[in-house]
Amino acid sequence: MGDSPDNPDALPWEEDKEEAPTAAELEAAGQSAMFGAPDPAPAPKPAPKPAATAANQPYRVLARKYRPQTFSELIGQEPMVRTLANAIKRDRLAHAFLMTGVRGVGKTSTARLIAKALNCIGPDGQGGPTIDPCGQCEPCVAIAEGRHIDVIEMDAASHTGVDDMRDIIEAVRYAAVSARYKIYIIDEVHMLSRNAFNAMLKTLEEPPAHVKFLFATTEVDKLPVTVLSRTQRFDLKRIPTDLLQQHFGWVCGEEGVEAEDEALHMIAAAAEGSVRDGLSILDQAIAHADLDGEGQVKAERVRDMLGLADKGAQRRLLATVLDGDAKGLLAALDEQYALGVEPLALMRGLMDLVHRVTLAQVAGAEAQAPTAEERAVLSAWAERLSAGQLHRLWQLLLKGHDEVKGAPDPLISARMALLRILHAANLPDPGSLARKLAELAESGIAAPAAVGTSRGSAPTAALDWGRLVAQVEGAGQMLAGSLMRHQVRVVDLAPGRLTYSRGPQFTGDIAPQLREALLALTGERWQVEEVATPGAPTLTEVEAAAQAAAEAAVRAHPLVAATMAAFPNAEFVEDSISPARGRKAWAR
Repeated sequence: MGDSPDNPDALPWEEDKEEAPTAAELEAAGQSAMFGAPDPAPAPKPAPKPAATAANQPYRVLARKYRPQTFSELIGQEPMVRTLANAIKRDRLAHAFLMTGVRGVGKTSTARLIAKALNCIGPDGQGGPTIDPCGQCEPCVAIAEGRHIDVIEMDAASHTGVDDMRDIIEAVRYAAVSARYKIYIIDEVHMLSRNAFNAMLKTLEEPPAHVKFLFATTEVDKLPVTVLSRTQRFDLKRIPTDLLQQHFGWVCGEEGVEAEDEALHMIAAAAEGSVRDGLSILDQAIAHADLDGEGQVKAERVRDMLGLADKGAQRRLLATVLDGDAKGLLAALDEQYALGVEPLALMRGLMDLVHRVTLAQVAGAEAQAPTAEERAVLSAWAERLSAGQLHRLWQLLLKGHDEVKGAPDPLISARMALLRILHAANLPDPGSLARKLAELAESGIAAPAAVGTSRGSAPTAALDWGRLVAQVEGAGQMLAGSLMRHQVRVVDLAPGRLTYSRGPQFTGDIAPQLREALLALTGERWQVEEVATPGAPTLTEVEAAAQAAAEAAVRAHPLVAATMAAFPNAEFVEDSISPARGRKAWAR
């Protein structure tokens, strides 16, 4: 019954009772107790909840929205999927799995998929372990939502101690509550302490039949060998750039977003084989897209977002280097810097171009590039440049990259590095230059006869004297040998007699030392006399003259002359390796 005057079904005396609310309430309570409460008025039906719309749902980033829910959605890991499928079909499931790989390739997703595959019961509830979990049964749904009581997922970075492992050891003794297997997923397992690893070794080696361990790590080298030997290891590979580009194109189609192929290629290249990194970049690129352009993900916008240099501008810059256009090089470099391109990023872009040209040359196929124009340019360079030139370009760019990275002014360092590369681009490669110089050395650039002799017998005397000095040094008379080599200018040399002169810079009498050395060598007393008559050059002077003549002959060669003209400050360095017997020493 109604209790309001506005209710037409109310009795007259009930209106009077409205004046005394307390009494009315008491009377109504008494009547309800004696005669039963009247039928309550039907409650109004609740208003239907509005249908959930995309606008009412919180936004989920692409990396979470497109996390693989089946093994067929896991891209780039076909060998691992094939191995797991065979193990499930043959009922040869290991008790512990280890997933390794770089970030974002699907280690944690794979662990969850394995948990689904082992605990799936099918839509009818009668299924068994399968490589294609249905995704509809209660275990699949609960695991996907992260709420399954028998699938315990923990982060080893925050559970590193022995106590955490002790909890697991105690819990594995009890059977699963509702699933086929009790599964422990330990992410970043390399973060466990050494004592924690030791504590779980016994359980990991012989766990109960209802327990499976799934480990994931990015640094497998930090795991003890004792743990590796107790697990079945799967190395998840980096996803190729082409496959990532196709996957990102599919994601854009699902999201209703248009994207240029070049933009997707740049995103895939920046991902470095990581699906999660690529989806995060794609998410940012979609948000960065120009709404005036109907939200299309364009290469120009992605390039600005990633801080990359324009590929066309990079090709033009490399072309100026190869053509030897110094003014064009500086103008192109300044243009890129004005647009906000960092010199270090520009150097990396040039290195990437040279790398792709080299790969195209080695493979003998068309260069890999997102556009036909770029492929044509890179292929032309691969045909035009030699392998030596490409490798020299790479070495010079790598050195320039390091210089720019550590320079106080990166722009100035980039200018100087690229100018150095420009001047060295057309020079012969070091291998060819070394071969030419070796040919010159083998052609017999003979040392000239000793200069400054005053007697016809000086060359023969010098030759005999050199042999005698070598014998003295070989006998251990090093001091006497040094005096004979550097100071003695032979005037006359005969058995038992030595007449010599010295340069004006030498003082003191060395005749007694020479007599003793010659006596010890020959067993005979020698007549040694110093005179003022000019003699033949010392052995040191003869060697210096021969080296100077050889260097002059090498410098006169057209190839060396061109090299010295290109590098005015270059120096000839004495070869540290002793020449082989019968060959002349030569400068390099």
